[in-house]
Amino acid sequence: MSETALESQARPRGRRPMSERRRWLQRLEISREAVRLFRERGVAETTGEDIADAVGLSVRTLWRYFRSKESCVEPVLSLTTDAFVDTLRRWPSGSSLEEHLVADHRMRDQVSPADGDATLAVVAMSRREPALRALWLVVYERAEPVLAQVVADRLGRSPEDLAVRVQAATLAAALRITTEDLAADLADGRARSDDEGGARLSEAVRAATHGVLGDEPPSA
Repeated sequence: MSETALESQARPRGRRPMSERRRWLQRLEISREAVRLFRERGVAETTGEDIADAVGLSVRTLWRYFRSKESCVEPVLSLTTDAFVDTLRRWPSGSSLEEHLVADHRMRDQVSPADGDATLAVVAMSRREPALRALWLVVYERAEPVLAQVVADRLGRSPEDLAVRVQAATLAAALRITTEDLAADLADGRARSDDEGGARLSEAVRAATHGVLGDEPPSA
């Protein structure tokens, strides 16, 4: 058999694999449509077929991306935690964490107003939808190891250290509780400005860490 024929046999058949970024964008598009439909119709009244139709996919393809209709909201929810992690990575050595959270506006720029509003809408719905609540908590559980690495890098310690993991969990809790408060305010018609939201997050982080991450790490 010729070398060309051998290469042809070894080459994968069928569709080319989707790139990670393209897959992420597809999941995010599905997520946005799922949130829109949940807001318009309610979770119980929205089916997987409805979500698939909204993005021009077959139901079979939809279930390759997500295990349930409720899990479709996960990519939108993850935008906020991803932005928070990126903000911590930008934290300059010359300022406290609370000061940085107030001064750094890129976290708000990183999540579009529409996606931020969608996140708050899902969080508000999660108060009466157990499946959405479970997903909301899972998003934060998954963020904790990433936050632990950021904290470990900042303090010059291992991300496996118990104290580092606890600090990461408290940071995640600070963001989660702040977001839940903002969602409750919005649902009750008491929307806060971006500056107020940033100040509230800064306050929550200070309470969660007791100033541990607000101080400069000791010099070696």
